[in-house]
Amino acid sequence: MPPRPNRASIPLKTARRSLAPLRRRTQAERTAETRLRILKAAANLVRRRGYARFRTAEVAAEAGVSRGAQLHHFPTKDSLVVATLEYVFEQAQILSRRRAAAVNRPRDLIEAVIADAREFFFSEHFMVAIDIVLSTSTDQAVRRRILDISRKARRPVEAAWAEALVAGGVPPAVAADIIALTLSVVRGMALRTLWDNDPKWFDHLFGLWRQMIRIFIEAEQKRGRLR
Repeated sequence: MPPRPNRASIPLKTARRSLAPLRRRTQAERTAETRLRILKAAANLVRRRGYARFRTAEVAAEAGVSRGAQLHHFPTKDSLVVATLEYVFEQAQILSRRRAAAVNRPRDLIEAVIADAREFFFSEHFMVAIDIVLSTSTDQAVRRRILDISRKARRPVEAAWAEALVAGGVPPAVAADIIALTLSVVRGMALRTLWDNDPKWFDHLFGLWRQMIRIFIEAEQKRGRLR
């Protein structure tokens, strides 16, 4: 008969772990986890293949869930794609707002705004959203939903960057204009990649834009229009 272990020799963490029962996940938690796995898998496939070659039948395998579970949450391709873009845009919004909160110097800020906007507007997911909106085969309700998702995701980002610029001494109205123009420039160049993709030229243009904003802010400060 093997000797009984001495209680004093058993690590405290091990003893606690053996005594504490594992908490079972609730149905709501299991449902949320399955839904998230599906959305992440769909996002990966959309990014790799684009909207035209995106096949919902491949999502379940990518996510490691049953086809039935996928169809339970997202019965159609449109519902899955819309939910996927909403998830991706929400994650991008969270990251953008964190970046904006971490920067407060006007010169650094414009560069940070451009970098953040490039990450979003030059992404495959944004291009997929454009593809869906422009697709003649897409239902009008789906287009409106995608546009609504984009507006809700990007407006808080614009506000966060404008607040950061205001914290650097730029009046709110001027800050809002600078951010709106900067994002419009990046968004426009992102769309230009559909027919003319020249990253080095884009780098040059964005550098020129940063310089223009810097000169504008310095000139306004000399005139006393900016604090």
